[in-house]
Amino acid sequence: MFEEAVSVTNKIIWSPALVVLLIAAGLYFSFRTRLVQVRRFRLMLKSLFSAKVGEDGISSFEAFCIALSGRVGTGNIVGVATAIAFGGPGAVFWMWVVAFFGASTAFVESTLAQIYKFPHHSGYRGGPFSFIEHGFGKRWLGVLFAAVTILACGFFLTTVQSNGVSSAIKNAFPVSPLASGISLAAILGLVIFGGVKRIARVASVITPFMALGYILMSLVVICFHIQEVPSVFASIVTNAFGINPVCGGIIGSTIAMGVKRGIFSNEAGQGTGAIVSAATDVRYPAQQGLAQAFSVYVDTLLVCTATALMILCSGTYNILGSNGELLYAGAPELANNYVNYTQSAVDSVFSGFGSQFVSIAMVFFAFSTIMAYYFYAESSIIYLFNNREGKGEHVAIRVFQTLMLVSVVFGAVREADLIWQLGDIGVGLMAWFTVISILLLCPKAIKALREFEAREKD
Repeated sequence: MFEEAVSVTNKIIWSPALVVLLIAAGLYFSFRTRLVQVRRFRLMLKSLFSAKVGEDGISSFEAFCIALSGRVGTGNIVGVATAIAFGGPGAVFWMWVVAFFGASTAFVESTLAQIYKFPHHSGYRGGPFSFIEHGFGKRWLGVLFAAVTILACGFFLTTVQSNGVSSAIKNAFPVSPLASGISLAAILGLVIFGGVKRIARVASVITPFMALGYILMSLVVICFHIQEVPSVFASIVTNAFGINPVCGGIIGSTIAMGVKRGIFSNEAGQGTGAIVSAATDVRYPAQQGLAQAFSVYVDTLLVCTATALMILCSGTYNILGSNGELLYAGAPELANNYVNYTQSAVDSVFSGFGSQFVSIAMVFFAFSTIMAYYFYAESSIIYLFNNREGKGEHVAIRVFQTLMLVSVVFGAVREADLIWQLGDIGVGLMAWFTVISILLLCPKAIKALREFEAREKD
């Protein structure tokens, strides 16, 4: 009964309307910003290292690392695999489309977050809940978004990450999912009880290291299958438009899975990047908008593409129909063990090592992502108390920390398909709120961009 309710809710939230809205918003923001994600690419890189104005927030680079750690998670390994499983190779193309246009969406939401941020004893805070309240003068809408963020990031999406870790570790080592979940929760507790500054420090060390290491391993695997690369790129493009006997009948799923998994991974339009952007202490709001636009590129065009090419070049994947039937059986023995698609791809070059490598990568990816999720939810709790710092806020945060650690263990032992549907519900709900609000408040972000460009000659 519960599983059926989750499935129905997921289909309602992720109706074709949301897919169209996300793509249309990216196109609109790209037009309004005059393709800032291309035109100001060099300035994006420069903005990553913008100096802090004072001591009240985190640096632009630390915010980039927190946001990237939130983006680079199980979505880059398991998410890409599920996109291919239910949408075929063409889903990767739609992930690229979402990333390219989503970079402009990330710019707008992050710039707005800087404009509407508010002070707190732990540093600046803000996000969609703040610009929804002050941009529209509707406190109750901001409160509703904050509640959705706590539910989505604190529980739904957290279970996705821990589930991915437990599945990967179980494939590689004789460790039970329960033991994996408890261990992950214990290590996470040491970080999140230390506050935002500790999260920022840990993220700034782990994130660049894990992303670079994973990409290098992917390049090695791809090089061993280099003869397959041209045909793989051809299949990505042709399958994206249903020009294939196998995938022609699932073109709707191809687009939907590409968009859904693209947003799940890069979070453009979800509002989470805006929450961390509000915590930075930079001189101009557009600086942080540009830095967050670049993180979308790193996540999808680098890390997600690395996973997709490994799987597709190695042929370690299956394509499933809506009822779970096999439409293409590249690795029938893997069935719907999605994380094993990536593990088997590495095994195709380094026999016996793939499971261990991907398991370790998953631990780093998921750990850093859950840290970011905690930050998003904690900021929402702080907003709900309307900056009335005191015992009530402190107790609420402590209770949330405990419940979030419980959800890590819960996700580790649950069935994967249910967990992913809960995660999709969380992403979808946040995206509906965020995209509609930034479409209406876009002129303020465009004004901030023009002011910044007038001062900055690239």
